[in-house]
Amino acid sequence: MNRKVIAVTVNIEDDNKIVDSKKDIENKIFELENLIEAIGDETVINITQNKDKIDKSYYIGKGKALEIKDYCQKLSADLVVFNNELTGSQVKNLEQLIEAEVIDRTNLILDIFNQRAKTKEAKLQVKIAKLKYTLPRLSMLRSGFSRQQGGIGTKGVGEQQIELDRRTISSQIASISSRLKEIQKNRNETRKKRVNSKNNIISLIGYTNAGKSTIMNKLISYNKEENSITKEVFVKDMLFATLDTYVREGKLLNGQNVMYVDTVGFVSDIPHNLVESFKSTLEEIKYSNLLLHVIDISNTNVDKQIEITNEMIKELNCEQKDVIYVFNKTDKLLDENIKLQYVNLKNKVFISAKNDKDIVILLKEIEKVLFSKAKNTKLLIPYDKQQLVNKILEHYIPKNVQYLDNGSMIEISLKKEDYEIYKGYEINE
Repeated sequence: MNRKVIAVTVNIEDDNKIVDSKKDIENKIFELENLIEAIGDETVINITQNKDKIDKSYYIGKGKALEIKDYCQKLSADLVVFNNELTGSQVKNLEQLIEAEVIDRTNLILDIFNQRAKTKEAKLQVKIAKLKYTLPRLSMLRSGFSRQQGGIGTKGVGEQQIELDRRTISSQIASISSRLKEIQKNRNETRKKRVNSKNNIISLIGYTNAGKSTIMNKLISYNKEENSITKEVFVKDMLFATLDTYVREGKLLNGQNVMYVDTVGFVSDIPHNLVESFKSTLEEIKYSNLLLHVIDISNTNVDKQIEITNEMIKELNCEQKDVIYVFNKTDKLLDENIKLQYVNLKNKVFISAKNDKDIVILLKEIEKVLFSKAKNTKLLIPYDKQQLVNKILEHYIPKNVQYLDNGSMIEISLKKEDYEIYKGYEINE
């Protein structure tokens, strides 16, 4: 798009709100700049204002709005983006006063998602979120008509049109919801097969642009068979490069097959409608045996990003899942002492996705966590139950297999649930 943008951040300091620290405000400004860059635009100036309360007409004060108008003219700015969510009337009033297009952070994120969506499901999810965002703002989109056309005791043309638009949008939301349910039904069938395959499912989660997709590509390329056609996932150094959930096969160091799941990244103050729209996609996490919480340790806002991701894990009811904290981008770390803040985390690795040796460190940690609850056992399976042997060998790399007179003896480390299935064949020597 390459528009010149004025970014506006307002910090409300009323009694009902915890006042953001200077660092929090700086991080919000920095993230907004990155969001603006992500859609292909350029921030020409950042404007901030502290206020005791929100102005109902302009959100900011009228004087500050006129100041923004002056900057728009001086800097030839095409767009003003507010770091705060605006009402429809505030957008309308600001645009009339400033004489430039005005959008809020929610609208900006929706536009980015709309630009990035590739699959049918992602496009529908973004569309329904956009419609839900638009619905309460319809009256402002058609402002003025009802006053100009309306009479006493009658509905004006503008008001009638708003009602018609509202019904149309509500109908579109219902239609898209129905289509999404069908897509989700098909995905549930695919997921069921994946879960029934007995392969461990490992989901990569985390803040947007933390390096999830890069790490996933490294993991699936490790131990890959020569003729494998496993497709890499899209990687680019920008916010929300990945919107869709990708599932890829991979192998651990011990040769065991696993499934890796790459998910959409999180961001602070993510619009509620987007969370709801993408929740069905994010629910893939629920079926994981292990979560890799990928963190950009070089980011100055790292603790807040960890907190936001943990909140989303909790919202998805996945806080009981095993988690490995993957502190990525150590190659960009200016102060090694930052690592000391996280020494008390149970399962953690410090890596750079660019370093293949670090990927091996991560794979070792994955094996350690996955198999910490595994049961080491020896099974003796009769030859007339050979189908059980085949099933085991489909999903596990045994430590030892011997073909004896009375059956196959397998020395193996089994997941707890599989041990319960095969423990009837266990032998004690």
